[in-house]
Amino acid sequence: MKKVSIVTVNFNQPKVTEDLLKSLDEVNTYPNIEIIVVDNGSKTNPVPEWEKKYPDVIFIRSELNTGFAGGNNIGLRQASGDYYFLINNDTEVTADLIEKLVNMLETNPRIGVVSPKIHYFDQPGMLQYAGYTQMNYYTARNACIGQFEEDKGQYDSLTGPTGYAHGAAMMLSAEAIQKAGLMAENYFLYYEELDWCERIRQAGYEIHVNLQALIYHKESVSVGKKSALKEFFMNRNRILFIRKNTPVATFSIFCIYFLLLVIPRNLLNYLIHKEYNFIPVFFRAITWHFTNATDSNHLGYPIKF
Repeated sequence: MKKVSIVTVNFNQPKVTEDLLKSLDEVNTYPNIEIIVVDNGSKTNPVPEWEKKYPDVIFIRSELNTGFAGGNNIGLRQASGDYYFLINNDTEVTADLIEKLVNMLETNPRIGVVSPKIHYFDQPGMLQYAGYTQMNYYTARNACIGQFEEDKGQYDSLTGPTGYAHGAAMMLSAEAIQKAGLMAENYFLYYEELDWCERIRQAGYEIHVNLQALIYHKESVSVGKKSALKEFFMNRNRILFIRKNTPVATFSIFCIYFLLLVIPRNLLNYLIHKEYNFIPVFFRAITWHFTNATDSNHLGYPIKF
């Protein structure tokens, strides 16, 4: 039986993370697992207490918040499994989830990463994810299939290749990671798993969704409030993703689209909603690209937590 390394990242959510650990202990039926929890610079270090409560779990403390990619990469470097299952700490598993994902990877070695179907935890039966459409590289837009719909099995036939895995839950083969490398940490927030999927695909692997496997995600159905942090990284990383993963001609067309449509639309929205403080943040996200290479580790945002 193949070993699965489960990696999750905690940031100031100890109770949420403990709920996941309880779910893995009481609900999961796949026996050959190791669990790695990375505390990603939480204000209060929960690791000493956790090590007493959960002696079978591997805990790693980072004194700095290294972002979604950085936190997961810390855990991946310590993982020893045949397959790596990255799940958000605000998820809870179903009994045969891991087994179904492992079986899919075992059946088809061309699969580099597979995500399960995702339901909203607070509204079980409502889909969050049943796959992604392919990216339109000229506009940097794609769609999450089935989101906010009642799950009646209407997408189950889509089990197989999909546009992208979902960052809340994705299982990868160790071989695919060895060939494609770890996640790019300079994204910090947003688009990092999409970029990873592009590199895994370039390494010769396929991206799949298994809609017979299910996980619950505690992310709110309602759209969260905007923040300067989110506005900066969503816009900077949207540009970065296209800049890194497309030819010059495609990126040039995207830039024209962004200049003529995205910039005027965003500025109009900021003005209508009186979100004046987002305007300099938006332009900082754009101008970051004038002075930084695609592999630059300079985040460009004065992050405060």
